[in-house]
Amino acid sequence: MPALLPVASRLFLLPRALLSMASGSPPSQPPPASSSGYVPGSVSAAFVTCPNEKVAKEIARAVVEKRLAACVNLIPQITSIYEWKGKIEEDNEVLMMIKTQSSLVPALTDFVRSVHPYEVAEVIALPVEQGNSPYLHWVRQVTESVSDSSTVLP
Repeated sequence: MPALLPVASRLFLLPRALLSMASGSPPSQPPPASSSGYVPGSVSAAFVTCPNEKVAKEIARAVVEKRLAACVNLIPQITSIYEWKGKIEEDNEVLMMIKTQSSLVPALTDFVRSVHPYEVAEVIALPVEQGNSPYLHWVRQVTESVSDSSTVLP
């Protein structure tokens, strides 16, 4: 049992969001706003892989124009290794890093799925716990006009 103690004590260092994701249950109460007024987790970084830069740019421009995202970074020349239909595949892709309000992730996901060429598009999002407060406020401000995700259609 003593050997487990150092590992267990390190778990307290993990961010609350990671622990709640790992346990499959949400935090018991919403995190308090920081002194800057930012509510941890109210902004998310979503990740989408695309087959090439042309597709990534088209999707990026569309999600920004629709205010589903404040900013999209395109990270070229990533290599993805994955299993698909029983075979190990390896592809060069472009990774999109999309900054948005966490409340818009479902609408963002629906839009990406509707325009993405892959049979199963990768759309995953992680909540932003901390960051440059003016930037996080800007993300919320830019995407604020999309208050009802049901009004955002492809």
